[in-house]
Amino acid sequence: MTMPIPAGHPPIPARRIGVLLINLGTPEGTDYWPMRRYLREFLSDPRVIEVPRAVWWPVLNGIILTVRPGRSGHAYKSIWNEERNESPLKTITRSQAERVAGLLRDRHGDALVVDWAMRYGQPATGPAIERLKAQGCDRILLFPLYPQYSATTTATANDQAFRHLMKMRWQPAVRTVPAYHDEPGYIEALARSVERHMETLDFTPDILLASFHGLPRAYLDRGDPYHCFCVKTARLLAERLGWAEGRVRHSFQSRFGRAEWLKPYTDKTVEELARQGHRRIALIAPGFAADCVETLEEIQFQVKDAFMAAGGEKFTYVPCLNDQPDHIAFLAAVVERELGGWIGGARAGVRDGEGIAA
Repeated sequence: MTMPIPAGHPPIPARRIGVLLINLGTPEGTDYWPMRRYLREFLSDPRVIEVPRAVWWPVLNGIILTVRPGRSGHAYKSIWNEERNESPLKTITRSQAERVAGLLRDRHGDALVVDWAMRYGQPATGPAIERLKAQGCDRILLFPLYPQYSATTTATANDQAFRHLMKMRWQPAVRTVPAYHDEPGYIEALARSVERHMETLDFTPDILLASFHGLPRAYLDRGDPYHCFCVKTARLLAERLGWAEGRVRHSFQSRFGRAEWLKPYTDKTVEELARQGHRRIALIAPGFAADCVETLEEIQFQVKDAFMAAGGEKFTYVPCLNDQPDHIAFLAAVVERELGGWIGGARAGVRDGEGIAA
């Protein structure tokens, strides 16, 4: 029985459940100052740069933020979505949220509200939480879009949400989505994307190289599980494809600085493959839920150039899962599972993008 609201009481929206998809971040433009603001926020995060502030701050503000905005801006400019005046990562993440929302709306009506945010840049995480709360969401599921957990990605995305929650007088209840590096539905979507892409080629790649974003080796030594999760993803993808042993390999890209990073390095690996006679290769980036500067510029330009310069002949890139239907179905199914007890019932696994009816 619903009790009437007393006279003069503030309006109360209908109770709903919020889902917040969170991706890494993006600059608001490719010029120096937008790039500097974005890089400053990103590289000031102690989850990302585990160097004492007294040591890192002069390097960041005196050198990196003087030089790197121009270089990064040039890279972003080469892949910028001019029509929307935004990065592809923002375009794709918005589409993912809209499509996941559409699937969930078909199954659950207005009970769920889906929004999206970036850990760094805009749209920011805090205002997104406030938007969900204003729509009656007294329970929110945080969904960092990182298949392989790392403190530098999943943890810092959750940290940012928690920091905002600390400022709220009336907090919603919160859950977080765990890493999904070995989920059958995710592996299946990856494999299908490879198979579909192979059908478009006029050659057969000798090697499929799964390139993951790099991480300083020291982070692994301190207990970050990211490396292990990446290797497992590559192994499960190889098993699902059923290709000959050794035909699917893994590597790590995007390193900077002098410290040792996770190996093998992607640029060095493609050069070595070419020298070994593997002159036709395909790359896939299973650590990214959406194509971004690391895939559209770094892989398709820098890594490709390194491979061709070393004697390679054919190079192709398998796009990220982005807003492909099987990926969206998988993401929606994960949401439904993680909302077990809030909507519908929980279930043990998510396979092939299946969902749960409330």
